[in-house]
Amino acid sequence: MADAKVIPFDEDRPRRRPPRRVRVAAATEPEAVAPLPAPGAEAGAGAGGGSWDRRIAGGLAFLRRRVTGDYEVDDFGYDEELTDQVLMSLLRPLYDKYFRVEVKGVENIPKEGGALIVANHSGTLPLDGLMMQVAVHDHHPARRHLRLLAADLVFMLPVVNELARKAGHTLACAEDAQRLLEAGELVGVMPEGFKGIGKPFGDRYKLQRFGRGGFVSTALRAGTPIVPCSIVGAEEIYPMVGNAKTLARLLGIPYFPITPTFPWLGPLGAVPLPTKWTIQFGEPIPTDGYPPEAAEDPMLMFNLTDQVREQIQHTLYRLLVQRRSVFF
Repeated sequence: MADAKVIPFDEDRPRRRPPRRVRVAAATEPEAVAPLPAPGAEAGAGAGGGSWDRRIAGGLAFLRRRVTGDYEVDDFGYDEELTDQVLMSLLRPLYDKYFRVEVKGVENIPKEGGALIVANHSGTLPLDGLMMQVAVHDHHPARRHLRLLAADLVFMLPVVNELARKAGHTLACAEDAQRLLEAGELVGVMPEGFKGIGKPFGDRYKLQRFGRGGFVSTALRAGTPIVPCSIVGAEEIYPMVGNAKTLARLLGIPYFPITPTFPWLGPLGAVPLPTKWTIQFGEPIPTDGYPPEAAEDPMLMFNLTDQVREQIQHTLYRLLVQRRSVFF
């Protein structure tokens, strides 16, 4: 992936990327097996053990399909079954018990069809995107999946590359984003990029530049609404008090964070602080009323980009005033 050509959202010049091959599962039709229940679905089950029998049977069937290759991924590498039954289950304790995420405005996300969710980015490590993914999956009435757009660095890292693909993430380029939106998917983007997650602690909750409005252009071309999203709590999980720029250049990474615990405490310093999070989805901004040529209008893109950014920033300020404490 090191030589992949990426079309960042803040770059106006169009490029074409070679199409990906579709990874198809084994041709045999899997036998019907009851899926694993949704979180909380078994809360009222009796003590007879029937529900546990179904869960064990579902788990064994899942393992059999993994071993035999009897499962499917889409042409981006997204593995919906693995995401639902494994990856979300691993993230859910962090979401529910550690960060105790409170979700607001999830009804603003469309029940069906494509939409672009635009959020602020922070926290030194991009845990905010993963928590947003769980929030949409677990709280939306339709249990929709959020397809995150990630930087090319994510797809250069061993193990992380494969997990990101299977979780539905793809390169933050206009072509992939438009394909997903036109296919009716929910797409998540954080236009601040590394400028957001790598900013010093003193600049917390101050939105960085949103680029040239490429995400607005993509939404206009697909005719899908833009849903602003504000995340409070992620800024404090790794208070970044310094940046070892020379070391970052040697390692080929955008920044090397220095926090009160890292690198002084070694691996223990990589444990995030247990802050209390709030994720609020704002009212969608429609784009289907604009003509096709609107995607080429730089003034319109600037105005819509500024509208999205201001809505996210104002919501952040309001949530900060309302919260009682960083940790409670």
